[in-house]
Amino acid sequence: MTRERERPSDRRRARPALRLIALAGLALLAQAALGAAEAASRIKDLVDFEGIRENQLVGYGLVVGLNGTGDGLRNSPFTRQSLQAMLERLGINTRDADLRTANVAAVMVTSNLPPFSTQGTRIDVTVSALGDASSLQGGTLLVTPLHGADGEVYAVAQGSLAIAGFRVEGEAASITRGVPTVGRISNGAIIEREIKFDLAKQRSLRLALRNPDFTTAKRIAIAINAFTGTSSARPVDPATVQLDLPQSYKGHIVKLLMEVEQLRVEPDQTAKVVIDESTGIIVMGRGVRVSTVAIAQGNLTVTVTETPQVSQPAPFSENAETVVVPRTRVTADDEADNKLAVIREGVSLRELVDGLNALGIGPRDMIAILQAIKAAGALQAEIEVM
Repeated sequence: MTRERERPSDRRRARPALRLIALAGLALLAQAALGAAEAASRIKDLVDFEGIRENQLVGYGLVVGLNGTGDGLRNSPFTRQSLQAMLERLGINTRDADLRTANVAAVMVTSNLPPFSTQGTRIDVTVSALGDASSLQGGTLLVTPLHGADGEVYAVAQGSLAIAGFRVEGEAASITRGVPTVGRISNGAIIEREIKFDLAKQRSLRLALRNPDFTTAKRIAIAINAFTGTSSARPVDPATVQLDLPQSYKGHIVKLLMEVEQLRVEPDQTAKVVIDESTGIIVMGRGVRVSTVAIAQGNLTVTVTETPQVSQPAPFSENAETVVVPRTRVTADDEADNKLAVIREGVSLRELVDGLNALGIGPRDMIAILQAIKAAGALQAEIEVM
């Protein structure tokens, strides 16, 4: 038996096919790597760095220039007192005067002081009515000091308000859209005091996880140590990772944090089912698992329909009157078509939802079923009712 020799032309035709197969394999590997990269999150989105945080500011002030939509001075004594005190500081005595203006409103001014903000820079402020003002549209906020939690003044706000809503009313009707008693002033406050925090002198920092978890904290520490080639990061507890400054980054902690926050880690999460009873919203995490359980759902629904009819007498009838004749229709649905469904052990979230939807179960009934599965010990997840 002779064996046919492979011709050179056959080998040339086979090479393009092999190249296509190799390219297809590389494409699949690249797609799998891309999917894994997309599932991971940046450390920047998972943690907060100690000392790098905002600080809340609050202040009390007056808004003037309102078109009769301000506080009623008789119903808002704090507005009257503030107006009189402001006028006295300007050299005008109104203690014995009967003030009746409706163009002034007392407001609370709030803002967030960003980390490392320098003196003289501007920040946005939100202005909210404190009294019975119906609208702040067209108003101007007077100079208002903004205080921190320590009572010190960190910024001063002033400017014209931008209102998203409006209110129009007449004698018999009114229209209100949005919230006209809350406004915003873009770049409306000037920072007068800085919060001192010398980041460059820090030798170690703590990374606070926004969603505390042992596994996520350990993965973050592993990713940082793999990048720096040292053991500078270690998890202290589920919510904290301690990061010591490596010798190679001495004097360059900002560079270290910049590079660390771009590292990608796949966060872990607790299997949890969150239920909002008021709206019927159900949110389930991907780690939710269900053991073998049988589910049946059915309710007796009784429907009563009233369709009264009007009976008219014949034309020119004597001693006749129009009467209403009741018509009632009663039906009952015991949902006999619903079946007992068995959910096998270890089903995933998607399979659980598909199975419950196949039974024709709505969100309200699904809430009760999930709680019953949890009570039976078959739901391997935590249920949180909002």
